Order: sequence, then structure tokens, then C-alpha cells
Amino acid sequence: MDGNGRWATRRHLPRVAGHSRGVDAVRSAIETCGRRGVEYLTLFAFSSENWRRPHDEVSTLMRLFVSALQKEVSKLIDNGVRMRVVGRLDDFDAQLQQLIADAESRTAHNDKLHLTICASYGGRWDIVNAVRSLLAQAPDLAAVQNTIDEEKLAPLLALPFAPDPDLLIRTGGEQRISNFLLWQLAYAELYFCDTLWPDFDQAAFDAALAWYAGRERRFGRTSAQVGARHPSSGL
Repeated sequence: MDGNGRWATRRHLPRVAGHSRGVDAVRSAIETCGRRGVEYLTLFAFSSENWRRPHDEVSTLMRLFVSALQKEVSKLIDNGVRMRVVGRLDDFDAQLQQLIADAESRTAHNDKLHLTICASYGGRWDIVNAVRSLLAQAPDLAAVQNTIDEEKLAPLLALPFAPDPDLLIRTGGEQRISNFLLWQLAYAELYFCDTLWPDFDQAAFDAALAWYAGRERRFGRTSAQVGARHPSSGL
């Protein structure tokens, strides 16, 4: 969700105004997913590298996170949204950690949309953490590395409850994934747009979905093989 700061700067506003407006765009994205039947939405809210930003901006982002959790969870419950937060949650203060735990507990029974917030998250951390967890659970594997495979490691990654993403959307004009879901994005379609995140509305989301609908998902197969598996009848 890139471009909050630039959105504010172009309007001669403090960067916090862009982050605040970005919360509205999050709400719009969740609503669009509900209308379009999208079952899993993962948002990169705060990366492990974002701690390097100016202290005042980080403090503002933390306050916005607290405020959003306090104000939005009831709406998520009403709309059948289950929320999870993944990342190095120990980096957050006690109040924020408690609000996250409460939000996850209160929405745990919902299943219309699975919303995951990646906060203090990095893809390299995710993979390293999974390896450490695997070796902690089965230390004997260190002596027989050839038995370590994807099936053993994948359940220990930060999002074992979600399928791998089909579509990555990055707003704001940059064309990189910036340490996001490095393992999980292996076969995602990558959609980059110039729209700044606060302006990413339903029409912009629908444009991304329309682009995705035109992609051929081969997963290593040829186009002929894909056509044989999915004939033009739509079956």
C-alpha cells in the first residue's frame, strides 16, 4: 500500500494526513473484496524496514494502528471478516499487542473474508523464522538436510492458514516487492500501478482484477496443457 506520504506532500499536507487517508483506502479495499467474492486479502501495512523511518512518523503510524483497531473491529465482525496480524509482534508496545490479540479473538468465528495485516513483517524474516521453528521442532533434521522440503517448511511460515496469493497489487508507481511474502509470491501475478494508495478506490481495484482475469495461469505447464485442463466451455 504505497504512496501515502507522496499523496500528502503533493497536497502540501503533513505525511500523517496521507497515512490517515490510507486507512479509508483500506476500508474501501475490504468492501470491494466483499462485493467481488475475494476470500483472502493480505495488506502490507508496516515492514520490518519501516522502523528506520523518522521517529515521529513511526509513532504516528502506531497511533493510527491503535485507533483503527479500536474503531474498525466491530465493523469487521458485522461484515464477516476474520482478521489476523502477522509479523514480529513483540516489536509493538503492550497496548497494541493486546488490541491485536483482542481483534483476532473477536473476529475468529468469521469466514467471509480472511484479512491479514502484515506488520513489522519481512519476507526474509518469515523464511528464517520458519527454518528456526522447524529445527526447534525436529533438531534431528540438521543432520539430514536432504529431508527438509517445502512441505515441512510451508506450515511454519507466517500465513499457513491462507493459500498462496494469486495477485499482488502494488500502488504508487514502484515496481518491486520490497521483501513482502517472498516465499508465498512465487507464482503470483504482479500488478503495478501509478495510483497512490489513498486514491486506490473500487474502480482502481476493479481494474487490477480485470487485468488479472486476462492472465494465463500456467504454473510451469504450456498454454496447450492449460487449455486442455480448462476448455473454452468454462468447465
